[in-house]
Amino acid sequence: MRRSVLLVPAVGGGLWSARSGGVRWVCAFTDEVALARFALLHGPGDRPMDYAALLGARIVDEIVPGLDEPAGLAVDIATEDGAMFFPPVTGVVPDTAAVDAEVEGNGRGR
Repeated sequence: MRRSVLLVPAVGGGLWSARSGGVRWVCAFTDEVALARFALLHGPGDRPMDYAALLGARIVDEIVPGLDEPAGLAVDIATEDGAMFFPPVTGVVPDTAAVDAEVEGNGRGR
């Protein structure tokens, strides 16, 4: 995931995300076909869906921690039996953004 280029829908000047289970999930897709499946359900009607092409590492190392709330990465959520979730835990996101990290000042540790 870290070395993969992922397509992230862009809406209103930001990246598409959804909240579930107390986590904000940045939604990304592995290719245009997977993004198109999502766009059919959640897109802006007859207009093309804008998106950013980002490395997975940039999403989990820079974007997720910048959201200032528990956040993770959800990949290919519109693909039956193909969705992958990378939660805000140690080893996936930086310790300062991990909900299970014992990091002073992150407000998210145990």
